[in-house]
Amino acid sequence: MERVEIAEGVSLSRLVYGLWRLGDDADTSPGHIRAKFEACLDQGITTLDTAAVYGGFTTEELMGTALTPQMRSKFEIVTKCDIVVPTGRYKDAKVKHYDTSRDHIVSSLDHSLRLMGVDHVDLFLIHRPDPFMDHQETGAALDEVVRAGKVRAVGVSNFRPWDWDLLQSAMTTPLVTNQIELSLAASDALTNGDVAFHQRQGHPIMAWSPLGGGSLMTGTGPVQTTLDQVAEAQGVDRAAVATAWLLAHPARILPILGTNSLPRIAALSDALKVEMDRETWFRLYSAGLGREVA
Repeated sequence: MERVEIAEGVSLSRLVYGLWRLGDDADTSPGHIRAKFEACLDQGITTLDTAAVYGGFTTEELMGTALTPQMRSKFEIVTKCDIVVPTGRYKDAKVKHYDTSRDHIVSSLDHSLRLMGVDHVDLFLIHRPDPFMDHQETGAALDEVVRAGKVRAVGVSNFRPWDWDLLQSAMTTPLVTNQIELSLAASDALTNGDVAFHQRQGHPIMAWSPLGGGSLMTGTGPVQTTLDQVAEAQGVDRAAVATAWLLAHPARILPILGTNSLPRIAALSDALKVEMDRETWFRLYSAGLGREVA
């Protein structure tokens, strides 16, 4: 599997396994979760993506129950902080909000490390842009956790270019990636400047919901019909084609793929088998837009 270097000595697998819905599975036993992780490793998928808030603040603990020390050495772990929801350990919060204060960043990270049973994460992201952010305080906190060895690299999620520039201006550590929504069902980032900003600066982009929240797999319409046509011609399924469409882009996009089905996990790397020439790429893009390009 291709790897993408995001910082000196830190690389991620081109396909990332997302744990957003890990707690939704009927079976959340350590053995079953380990089977998912092993299915990833069998394909060279070595990067796991989670966040403090996932599963109502339960996913990192589930992950920790399954991640043996030997298995930890084979994976890169990505987690995020700053979303506070009135549930779980934040049940006393009066309103959902974002917290990018130094105290929250450090305490959230420390809590995540304890729950996962690890001494560091490979990539730590600010989960959502905070309209109340003190960029000097937030930037200094991210620099601090890197210096402390708790984090190997830092980045953001769902930031616009100006949000990125504001935070980076207060940091000595480089931000290395932005995790954004990007798929055939949500392709605005390709034309609104988000992808262009990071592509120009050589930042690999992580794409969440690359299958449109499942709509590309279960829905009907022009894009699903086109996916089926390309998939049938290449002997794969819709998911492989939709993922390959992202992989083909020159911006070095890393799709984050989340499923609890072991057979579907085992097929994630089918996306690497798909041949995606320019006309096929635009055929799919036009179907997603619902019109031909201007």
